[in-house]
Amino acid sequence: MYPKEIRRLIYTTNAVEALRRHFRKVTKTKSVFPHDDALRKILYLAYHQLSHKWTMEVRDWPFVYTQLMLLHEDRMPNLDNRD
Repeated sequence: MYPKEIRRLIYTTNAVEALRRHFRKVTKTKSVFPHDDALRKILYLAYHQLSHKWTMEVRDWPFVYTQLMLLHEDRMPNLDNRD
């Protein structure tokens, strides 16, 4: 069982729903895309635009990272020993 802070981070769907809402907003005004690449391009550009707005840090990240290091030491990179 994960601590409350980790559960809040991994079980939330807010970011997924925000991304879906943004994609829907961009694509709903277009009725037809000439080919799949056109749709891929507009979604890529929408994501690129949205990713610049998402600069907020994860709440309690130092605590969450420490807990994940303790629980999954073999899978987590050690950020303190960067080259």
